[in-house]
Amino acid sequence: QLQESGPGLVKPSQTLSLTCTVSGGSITTSYYAWSWIRQPPGKGLEWMGVITYDGVTVYSPSLKSRTSISRDTSKNQFSLRLSSVTPEDTAVYYCARATSVFGDYSDFNRYNYWGQGTQVTVSS
Repeated sequence: QLQESGPGLVKPSQTLSLTCTVSGGSITTSYYAWSWIRQPPGKGLEWMGVITYDGVTVYSPSLKSRTSISRDTSKNQFSLRLSSVTPEDTAVYYCARATSVFGDYSDFNRYNYWGQGTQVTVSS
């Protein structure tokens, strides 16, 4: 089970921070990959980045300069930080698990567990 948590409202130019708490399995289990995915209103899913079971991070080229994903293995959590947000970053944010580090992370059929999603609005 995956559960997102974090502020629902962020001001422009600030940093968005979300945490995904994982239960029922370890984030260090081979060969899982743990992604952040978002869906802006009226648009499709957008893959943001991933942290693998062994701590390797990969980011979407379009968001790489503003995105950081980290993990706390003692708490079985991984986190997202997105800096310099604008209203265009308003979206439902999801954490999700892929069962393999191999393949295209933006292929959403690869993810077999998802959090329920959390709405984040960027507004002053």
